[in-house]
Amino acid sequence: MAYFLKNSFKKFLFNLSANDSFLYRAFYKFFYKPKKGSLAEVIDLFSKKNDPVHFLQVGANDGFFHDPLHKFIRTYHWKGVLLEPQPFVFEKYLKRLHQRTKDIQTVNAAMSSDDGVRSIYKISFSNSRWATGLASFNKSAIEEAIDSGHVERCARRYGEKLPADKRDYIAEEKINCLSPETLVQRYGLRQIDWLQIDAEGFDFEIIKMMKIERTKPRVIVYEHSHLSADDQAACIRHLKDNDYAVADIRENTIAMKKPLGEFAHFFQNSL
Repeated sequence: MAYFLKNSFKKFLFNLSANDSFLYRAFYKFFYKPKKGSLAEVIDLFSKKNDPVHFLQVGANDGFFHDPLHKFIRTYHWKGVLLEPQPFVFEKYLKRLHQRTKDIQTVNAAMSSDDGVRSIYKISFSNSRWATGLASFNKSAIEEAIDSGHVERCARRYGEKLPADKRDYIAEEKINCLSPETLVQRYGLRQIDWLQIDAEGFDFEIIKMMKIERTKPRVIVYEHSHLSADDQAACIRHLKDNDYAVADIRENTIAMKKPLGEFAHFFQNSL
């Protein structure tokens, strides 16, 4: 019963936002207060100091549940592009969420070095949020989630039936891909204030593809938990070489172009 009520409330909030409800925006603008030292506090301050924020989100999933940006996109009228390669998630959630939103473009594609079609790996037996969030170009990232028991725990928690053979846990799906150059030209991404990446272990590759020495996003946030120690170290070096201050906030790494100004205290324990 508790899960049913919680899930129903989440759907209610999703529909409020999808309808661009004043109630949704008013709550986050006038009553919401982010936790001190959290990524949300950084995003909130950045939103208030930049009107509007121009952004690119790579690996947006449904764009709502567990999404770090959505409340700020809606409340402060961010402008930009959200990329999500999985057709089911895109059509059922992300496209619907922003169909009434001016200045937001949703794209059913992944970022890759070249335009075309690639294989993505995903959980075969579930379209729940926990499962779609694991989809990745990197098959080994899903294999690690299986080997650690994470997949089985989630399936049992949500009452989903597991295939008898673990080899059947993973499915391969062909998805559309766009290069950063195509994205910039097609969707007019002349300015990127905030680059948000959740690519399940492919995050460093996205940062390299974005050619940050030229595109110069003011802020880059990516999930480091699926990167190897060597890739994380290399990513941090790459960011620092391009004049970014870098810090970890829980499972995310945040990089901000110098000078930091009033954001400096978020980087007191910089990497």
